[in-house]
Amino acid sequence: MVDALDTRIIELFTHEPRIGVLEASRRLGVARATVQSRLDKMVSTGVISSFAPTVDPHALGYRVTAFASLDIRQGARQSVAAHLERIPEVLEVHTITGQGDLLCRIVARDNDDLQRVIDELVGDADIVRTSTLIALSTVVGPRVLPLLHRAETGS
Repeated sequence: MVDALDTRIIELFTHEPRIGVLEASRRLGVARATVQSRLDKMVSTGVISSFAPTVDPHALGYRVTAFASLDIRQGARQSVAAHLERIPEVLEVHTITGQGDLLCRIVARDNDDLQRVIDELVGDADIVRTSTLIALSTVVGPRVLPLLHRAETGS
C-alpha cells in the first residue's frame, strides 16, 4: 500500500525524473534516508517498476498508432509471442477476452509502413486472422498517477 508521502515522492519523480534523492528530500521536507528507503521499498514491492526514460514513438518518426486484434491457433500463444517480440513496431501485446486472442499496440511511420508492419505481423502461420484499428488521436494518454491517488486513499 502507498501513503501520502509515497504519492508525493512518485509525483515528484514523475514530473522531474532527473531530480536527485537529496533535492527530493529538501523539496518534500523529509530526510534523504526517508526518501531513499521509501523508493527502495516501492521498487522492491513492484509499485515502481522502472526509472527508465519514456520514449515517444511519434518523436522517432512513428506517426501512426494502431491496435491489432489477433486470432491465433490454440496452444500457439508462446510461439506467436516470440514472433511478435521480433517486430520492433509491436510495442505491447495483451491476452484478451472476447473477439480475438491477443491485442497488439503497434506503430508505423505512415499508412504504407503500417501495411508492411501488418504483413510482418501476420507472417506467422499460427495467426489465423487479424483486425486492425488505426488510432486517430490520443484523448487520454498512458497514466497511473490517478490510480496512485486512489490507492493512497484506499477508495
